[in-house]
Amino acid sequence: MTTTADIIDKTEDKDVELVTFGCRLNIYESEVMRTHARDAGMRDAIIFNTCAVTKQAEAAARHAIRKARRENPDKEIIVTGCAAQINPDMFGKMKEVDRIIGNDLKLKAESWGGAASKDRMNVNDIMAVTETAGHLISGFEGHARAFVQVQNGCDHRCTFCIIPYGRGNSRSVPIGEIVAQVRELVSQGYKEVVLTGVDVTSYGPDLPGKPTLGQMMRRLLALVPELPRLRLSSLDPVEIDEDMWLLIENEPRLMPHLHLSLQAGDDMILKRMKRRHLRQDVIDVCAKARQLRPDVVFGADIIAGFPTETDEMFENTRKIVEECDLTYLHVFPYSEREGTPAAKMPQVDHKLRKDRAAILRDLGVKQIAKRLDQYVGAEVEVLIEKNNTGHTPHFLPVKFQKELAEGQLVRAKLLSHDNERMMAEVL
Repeated sequence: MTTTADIIDKTEDKDVELVTFGCRLNIYESEVMRTHARDAGMRDAIIFNTCAVTKQAEAAARHAIRKARRENPDKEIIVTGCAAQINPDMFGKMKEVDRIIGNDLKLKAESWGGAASKDRMNVNDIMAVTETAGHLISGFEGHARAFVQVQNGCDHRCTFCIIPYGRGNSRSVPIGEIVAQVRELVSQGYKEVVLTGVDVTSYGPDLPGKPTLGQMMRRLLALVPELPRLRLSSLDPVEIDEDMWLLIENEPRLMPHLHLSLQAGDDMILKRMKRRHLRQDVIDVCAKARQLRPDVVFGADIIAGFPTETDEMFENTRKIVEECDLTYLHVFPYSEREGTPAAKMPQVDHKLRKDRAAILRDLGVKQIAKRLDQYVGAEVEVLIEKNNTGHTPHFLPVKFQKELAEGQLVRAKLLSHDNERMMAEVL
């Protein structure tokens, strides 16, 4: 699951402002909350949808909340999301906060109106939640692409990760509800849908018939033929099922961009993280995907400076980026999370963590520039986003000089690049 400590989305209307931290799943859930808040008739409110993946993520949320209170002394401030679920008392002690809503309850309409709206603390036992319902959303304010939740929670317990305690155990959205949501979004003009979840490759075993992620996607594409582009969020490298491989090989509407939950490229570190894959598994997955679809590009989440990581172990992680020719790197210095096994392991010096993360980020800059070089002169389809920018099917960022309407798909020629994005003209 790809995450960041920064605000990833901030949207507001005349009544309710939503500030979203963290992952793409949070973007989806913020739209669910926006609908519930509007239906409940809320006015003059700011909702913070928090992230707990690192201590920095929680600190960023607290800072933003304090700033919002200073600038909006009369508005109601509501805090929800993973950080609020895991540590509600921390936000409860903040005088700036009016209400705290748990991660599951935030998606229920009754949490935003009626008697529940009068409770300052409304947080339940997330581990007792066994179902994830679909929510019919007609659009995503400020976004050219749409996000659809297909799964929530995680049954695995990686030693560095606190997120299962904010999301609960893995549970899947029934296929019929996913299809209905995608149809609604396509009818509203969306050309690209991103399937999101905490651990999307664990989709299905809790549903009747136990469909896999690939089977669900195959049915979705068959039942919504008018959807032009389907994209996936982060994948576990060893849980790609056979139907998924067939889609990678044969389905042009599935974008040729796979983001892997890699985390490290050293076997001992992977074992200490309690990941389900080893180094060779990732190499094999990338090789198989390229054999089936030669133009596929990869992104990866990587943690630098995990406890006990030596220089040699870090070098194995650095080398796998080049061996697998990974393009988009989401790099995080390891951050201790209280209550996780990794926090009790021998820690790497904080400066060394940051230095290793900087090495990987510099490598990521070179990897993107190399990929951009390959596409100079190519003619591709681009989804237009904010400020005349967009992305190709391979998720290459593109900039146009002329004014273009958000949300449309255009045919474009890629002319040059500045090492970060392509410059293009519409054909």
